[in-house]
Amino acid sequence: MSGKQIKLFLVDGTPGGLTTAEIPNWTGHVVTSSRSDLGKLLSRDEAERTGVYFLLGDDELSETRCYIGEADVVGTRLKQHLAGKDFWDKVVVVTSKDANITKAHGRYLESRLIALAKQAGRVHLENSTAPDVPKLPEADVSDMDEFVIQLQIVLPVLGINAIRVKPSPKVPAESQESPIFRLVNTKAGVDAQAQQIDGEFTVLADSAVVAAFPLANPKHSPSTAKQHAARLAEYQRLLADGAIVVTDNVGRVARDIVFTSPSAAGSVIQGRSSCNGRTDWISTDGQTFGAWESRGVH
Repeated sequence: MSGKQIKLFLVDGTPGGLTTAEIPNWTGHVVTSSRSDLGKLLSRDEAERTGVYFLLGDDELSETRCYIGEADVVGTRLKQHLAGKDFWDKVVVVTSKDANITKAHGRYLESRLIALAKQAGRVHLENSTAPDVPKLPEADVSDMDEFVIQLQIVLPVLGINAIRVKPSPKVPAESQESPIFRLVNTKAGVDAQAQQIDGEFTVLADSAVVAAFPLANPKHSPSTAKQHAARLAEYQRLLADGAIVVTDNVGRVARDIVFTSPSAAGSVIQGRSSCNGRTDWISTDGQTFGAWESRGVH
């Protein structure tokens, strides 16, 4: 796979401050800001342009909530959201360096981005409706679709995975995917498959998982009890959004689920507070995930 250069600029010189991102020869421009630094963002030229934006914040279960919108003047709309929406603590503004994004382009991007966020299933969308894709000239559709592709590269670099969907099958699988690993726990009714896809540990659709997450053992240490509660909350979230479904006391993964690690995946699908995912996930040729992960290291 060919490399990609992304230019990041820390406006304040600090990692948590105002940050801009660009790809050479791409017309798009991205700027991120915390809610507390919104005043600085609003003083910039980008705030006066037409574009799209993401409002992001975590809830008590550490699930990311996200609102995607568009505006003729992005700054004006963000001022309204500062007063009208409380959940967000980070904003991402996407505009064009050549100021060629029109209202129709913005609406097209908004519709496409909302659809991608639903497809990715990584955030809880706060949008109450999904706007229809507006009709654009064929050449403009091509330009905006390419714009979105570049945005899907830039945003994850900034730690924003809202529209990060499973990689296209057009890209050679060996550059993105590991072997398929399996985790079996007959007593718990678990028979799951997973792959490392695009650098993320992904439990594959149709895997069998626990139908109910057991309550914590009162004898657990405080640290284990805290870990158990976190895994239980993650299982309940996946159950609530339909990623895991339970039918006739059988749990099953309805769509691919991305986890932070193989251990987190193994814990959630088995209804346990902990799991050594690097030894418990095993490929068809008997290789553990940990051994595969260490390939090429001497």
